[in-house]
Amino acid sequence: MATIFRQLLDAPSSTYTYLLADERTRDAILIDPVFEQVNREVALVKELDLRLVATIETHVHADHVTGAWLLRQRLGSKIVVPALGGASGADIEVRHGDRIAFGNRYLETRATPGHTNGCTSYVLDDKSVAFTGDALLIRGCGRTDLQQGDAATLFRSVHEQIFSLPDGCRLYPAHDYKGATMTTVHEELLYNPRLARGVAERDFVGYMKNMGLGHPKQIDIAVPANLRCGEPAADGPTGTEPTWAPLTYTYAGVWEASPQWLEEHLSDVQVVDVREKDEYEGSLGHIDGARLIPLADLKRRASELSKAKPVIAVCRSGARSAQAVQILEQTGFAKVANLAGGMIRWRGQRLPTFGGGADI
Repeated sequence: MATIFRQLLDAPSSTYTYLLADERTRDAILIDPVFEQVNREVALVKELDLRLVATIETHVHADHVTGAWLLRQRLGSKIVVPALGGASGADIEVRHGDRIAFGNRYLETRATPGHTNGCTSYVLDDKSVAFTGDALLIRGCGRTDLQQGDAATLFRSVHEQIFSLPDGCRLYPAHDYKGATMTTVHEELLYNPRLARGVAERDFVGYMKNMGLGHPKQIDIAVPANLRCGEPAADGPTGTEPTWAPLTYTYAGVWEASPQWLEEHLSDVQVVDVREKDEYEGSLGHIDGARLIPLADLKRRASELSKAKPVIAVCRSGARSAQAVQILEQTGFAKVANLAGGMIRWRGQRLPTFGGGADI
């Protein structure tokens, strides 16, 4: 039975999303979708002529917001979550030993707590592939100092539920921060510095207690949202998609345009650069035709821009221009978006720039 498989990356959070589909029936599932990448996932599902039947969470994430709710709004897919994760608003709650079907294939549910109470790994029916969430990473594992984490529990979960799979079983984690994409049971038993064969539970617990990791940057936003399966708060963003450009919606409530799209549509929009004059003329340069209006002056000078033509706000990294988008929206601009990544990403992708230093 042929299976369609895609591994997708959300670079800001280093999160992997996995698409699996039965090639014959075209029924598909997505594991760990990311809110900001929903447009990408919808486009892929449609291009491959698939029917998304479910989105599946490995656990309640602390570093990104799930796209499950928004995908259900767009494609009608059911939301599947671990029953012990504590999330509300799902269509299906799974427990250890349950099966999740897509066409003629299915995933077996294996409870692998320790990183969080609800951590769950999913094993393809023929045991050739497993999706381990944050329980087991490539040459590592999820932290155990937050969200009901427990090192001893994680040690047992990995050895009993993941390392019991065939040696050649390919393992796909929820994250990787060094660019690796997959591993195998055999590799991790040999080379995982925390969990390899011969490492005792006491060794592992001592290692995890002394990692000294910082507080996750998105945890205060991500965890509450993920406990709602990614549904925005009542007074928050709805994700309604504009039609004037293929924009990406961030959970912070800002629409963003890609540098490639902007470069191809410069004549169709107004570009407003909200940096200071010395930055506009500085090492990063500026986009051809961009109007310089520093952020502090934007509200006062917004009348210099036309409300009839879309506006793209630009700054160094995309932070100040995200605020500029909100200011312009409050001033009555209906078609406005942020340049994703700002001038840093624009220059990094070697798009045409006026002024500035050597290519970066």
